Amino acid sequence: MKTLSIDVRRAEPNDAREISEVHRAAWAQAYTGLIPHKPLTQMLERRNEGWWRKAARGPATLLVLDVAGTIAGYATVGLNRAKALPQDGEIYEIYLRPEYQGIGLGRRLFGETRRLLKSLGCNGLVVWCLEDSENATRFFRRHGGHDLAEGVEDFGGANLRKIGFVWP
Repeated sequence: MKTLSIDVRRAEPNDAREISEVHRAAWAQAYTGLIPHKPLTQMLERRNEGWWRKAARGPATLLVLDVAGTIAGYATVGLNRAKALPQDGEIYEIYLRPEYQGIGLGRRLFGETRRLLKSLGCNGLVVWCLEDSENATRFFRRHGGHDLAEGVEDFGGANLRKIGFVWP
């Protein structure tokens, strides 16, 4: 019997190529048909390997989900940017490669991001997602999030509604 290693760890600059691949695949799956084609394509092209290499060294914490040496997902976390909300922490992004979705790995990555924020002294957290992203809204509701905030995100002139899910 073989043992499969699954680890959540801080990203390193040499993870940038794989994180870029995760971003491209996850965003294409999640947002094709929701975000207009041109702004989505621009975002995918902008967040290339070099962008992620810098992000791994940046102020936000970038975590990766490593499954047997393959980066299967990533999350970025930091302080809550919505000052009107009382939660201290925020998960800015959390994504998995499509082929790793639906088998509990998202729950594992989400749990680790929550533990990290708590260990950093953050009381509560917020996660924003597009209102029409059914997979995301279902995931956050299933994991105890309460949709208590609303907003709008501009994607190349298309204003898309977003929901802020919060946890105490």
